[in-house]
Amino acid sequence: MADGLLGRRGPLQAGERVLLVDGRQRRYLVELQAGKAFHTHAGWVDHDAIIGQLPGSEVRGSAGRRFLVLRPTLGDVVLKMPRGAQVIYPKDLGAILLAADVGPGMRVLEAGVGSGALSMALLRAGAEVVGYELRADFAEVAKRNVATWLGEAPYRVELRDVGEGIDGGPYDRVVLDLPEPWRVVPHAVEALAPGGILLAYLPTIGQTAQLREAMEVHGFVLCETAEVLRRTWHIEGRSIRPDHRMVAHTGFLTSGRKGPAREEPAEP
Repeated sequence: MADGLLGRRGPLQAGERVLLVDGRQRRYLVELQAGKAFHTHAGWVDHDAIIGQLPGSEVRGSAGRRFLVLRPTLGDVVLKMPRGAQVIYPKDLGAILLAADVGPGMRVLEAGVGSGALSMALLRAGAEVVGYELRADFAEVAKRNVATWLGEAPYRVELRDVGEGIDGGPYDRVVLDLPEPWRVVPHAVEALAPGGILLAYLPTIGQTAQLREAMEVHGFVLCETAEVLRRTWHIEGRSIRPDHRMVAHTGFLTSGRKGPAREEPAEP
């Protein structure tokens, strides 16, 4: 099923995921199967009542409750898909794609694939992705999530420690979501194509500072660290105010470009 990668149009079909939205804006991610039903605390919705409908249609559940039916966005899938590790939030995924300047045809080495959220964003941007992951259970979850959302995709996951080296270069981008990315920096220098970009996602500023020091030592240039804070607003008639809850700090994004070749790393 390649609806996420290619952009599916037309009636909803068995085998694809849909988003059901109730009257209170609660969202449910459902994989359509003929003869099955989606159960909620307020009754159920027959999948057969959804199959064949167009996105944007409404269906009624067994208790008369209305549901809006849509094809999910990548952000919907990331927040609701099966997880092995904590996923990167959609607000950070978009920033990562821009900071790493990921585009069609690029070769990307991703280390720490977790549940596959970042992998899906990279693949949707048109990249070819090779993933390194230490845990077999995380790797399997990531591969299943990618296959369910994108179908056949240029994606391979290897069980190995990226801190011990990177094979198969040159890569246009190296993207890291792991606790000690500074161990990877010397290998990334060798694996990246000239001018390639290294990007790492880290939860704490202490880790980020250690990474930036390693990037400086190994000649990365145009280094930058940023975080993304997302605040939604409540707008209803004359009631206009920031929402009481927001997704604030989730992680620091640090990027840098491979600089000119050096005979020896600079002194820290």
